[in-house]
Amino acid sequence: MQLVPINVFKCLADETRLRVMLLISREGELCVCELTCALGASQPKISRHLAALRQCGLLQDRRQGQWVYYSLSERLPEWVTQVLQSTLQANVAWLGANQRQLNAMGDRPLRQLACC
Repeated sequence: MQLVPINVFKCLADETRLRVMLLISREGELCVCELTCALGASQPKISRHLAALRQCGLLQDRRQGQWVYYSLSERLPEWVTQVLQSTLQANVAWLGANQRQLNAMGDRPLRQLACC
C-alpha cells in the first residue's frame, strides 16, 4: 500500500491501531505481549492489527530469539512521523491508561518475564 494520506488515515482510523502506533511512537519498539498488556486485548487481536499496520507500511518488525519487536517503518515520510508525534503530545490523557499498564510491566528485561 502506498503511503498517501488517504491510506495512512484509513489505517489509523481504528482505535486499537491508533493506540498501537502511538505507544510504539513513544516507546520506540514494542513486542506483541507488551501491547496485549498495555491495551488489555488478546494476542490474536493485537497480532491482526500489527499485521494490518505492517501491510500499510507504517510498521516494521525484527525478530530476536522468540520475540518479535515492532517499530515505526524506517520509510515513513516525515509528515506521518509529525502527525504521530503531534497526536501523541496532544492526547497524553487518552493514552494514559495504556501507558500505565505498560509501565506496570517494568523495564526490559523485566517486561519479558511478564510476557508470554
